[in-house]
Amino acid sequence: MAMERGTAAASEPARLLKAARRIVVKIGSSLLIGDSGDAARVGWLASVGADIAALRAEGKQVIVVSSGAVALGRGKLGLRRSARLDHKQAAAAAGQTMLMQAWDAAMAPHDVPTAQLLLTLEDSEKRRRWLNARATMEVLLAQSALPVINENDSVATDELRYGDNDRLSARVAQMLRADLLVLLSDVDGLYTGDPRHDPAAVHIPHVADVTGAIEAHAGGAAAAGVGSGGMRTKIVAARIAGGAGCATLIAAGHEHHPLRLLAEGARATAFGAHGSPARAYKQWIAGTLETAGTLVVDDGAARALAGGKSLLPAGVTAVEGAFERGSCLTVRTLAGAEIARGICAYTADEVRTIAGASSKGIEARLGYAGPDALIHRDDLVMLGS
Repeated sequence: MAMERGTAAASEPARLLKAARRIVVKIGSSLLIGDSGDAARVGWLASVGADIAALRAEGKQVIVVSSGAVALGRGKLGLRRSARLDHKQAAAAAGQTMLMQAWDAAMAPHDVPTAQLLLTLEDSEKRRRWLNARATMEVLLAQSALPVINENDSVATDELRYGDNDRLSARVAQMLRADLLVLLSDVDGLYTGDPRHDPAAVHIPHVADVTGAIEAHAGGAAAAGVGSGGMRTKIVAARIAGGAGCATLIAAGHEHHPLRLLAEGARATAFGAHGSPARAYKQWIAGTLETAGTLVVDDGAARALAGGKSLLPAGVTAVEGAFERGSCLTVRTLAGAEIARGICAYTADEVRTIAGASSKGIEARLGYAGPDALIHRDDLVMLGS
């Protein structure tokens, strides 16, 4: 389908792309795999690599959620397309190396190292795994690598039934507090009907909120091609991302340089976000109904927290409750006032072991090195702020 193009200044998708500092780009199998159904579109993928390199040159961080392993693995093993879970998992196991080789080749001309992360939806929803995955991706981004994320299809069960990586990409955007999620698709956004079958279908350029009426426009999941997702899964992804303060674009991706085309004013559907990613995350922390435990801090630590600092073990005088790493805790003063809530980087037993110690003394007490802060300032919210 031909895309309408205008000036970048007049394009909301172009504006969002320019303003974003951290972008998650989701690429489905139907875009990455060629007409043969079992080989990557090398030239197209090279153009995407060039687009990503250009965004990085502007100071943006990019994370890719890429499908394609199952389709590539089918070709490698000579398997036919099948609904059997064991066939899908075997194909995924064989195709993962091929998928990463394709991404390595696409980014090599730009001297961008790639790194593969295999996640399941459980990894993005269980808090401890969530923290581990986020920490890994933050290190990769700090080292200027391109994280390439895919579902861990070789061991996943229900995840393979969701269809493509739309929902996972939204969870990744939420996890990393991304500004923008770009879902590259076979159509240039959401329509009032299926434009492949309804010539009267009208393109919807902007969606402020995902309502029942918007979901009705999405119809069912796509049934043809090498991918298994459809517009409905993309709407769900946009709703998840929007609630985390991340805007979403559904855009056509078949042409070469799809991200550059968006920057130049290519048509897409833009889904609004509610607040900023950081604000949405802190609202979630502040709104936790039942915290898992309490840390009592001295007056110096309380002042440091009020000044925007992280909570270090030296300032903790007492630990209440039994909790795991990644739990949301209450922070109280010696006088008993609740002043903050945050996500703790240690278990209750570990906090009891290192309470009162300097950050440099953590390894000596625990026998291994851990984060300097019990609760990092990014994972803490001052109540009333």
